[in-house]
Amino acid sequence: MLAACAAQFGVGIAELPASQGWQPLPIGTWVLNDGLEARTMVFCPRDACVKQGFASVIAFSGRQAARMEQALKADPASLARLFSKPPADDRRSRQKAKGPPRSTTTVSRFEAEGVAGILVEIRARDASGKSATTAILHGREQDRLVVALAVAEDAEAARRDAVAAWRSR
Repeated sequence: MLAACAAQFGVGIAELPASQGWQPLPIGTWVLNDGLEARTMVFCPRDACVKQGFASVIAFSGRQAARMEQALKADPASLARLFSKPPADDRRSRQKAKGPPRSTTTVSRFEAEGVAGILVEIRARDASGKSATTAILHGREQDRLVVALAVAEDAEAARRDAVAAWRSR
């Protein structure tokens, strides 16, 4: 019975092991979108890790792959606008935003493991110093676009975790 549940969590990421606080997340049946395959997702909660983090490997096929690849190849300014746009919410659309933006978003490109990468950094404009970084590595494998991504508090950790996820693909 335990073995049957294990497949729901994916294979994990070897360089982000449970012994260091990383926990696999269930991916077995929750992703129902055509053209999207969740291969593995891991999370390191604040109570288990010095720095909280998330890493995953997903693959896109068909139209989903083409759309995602086009978005990832877009110019950095348009990517920054996409990342800084708040999620759609009916209540928000009825209210006008008041005041200046509360955060800044920067997007830069990098290369690791021989594939293209994108680094998205979001920083609070106030004195709190809060920030989050998403590192995304992407490349084609046969007819699929494979994406390894990681979210962490700082760019160095996000990049390191994205590379670890990429290696596990």
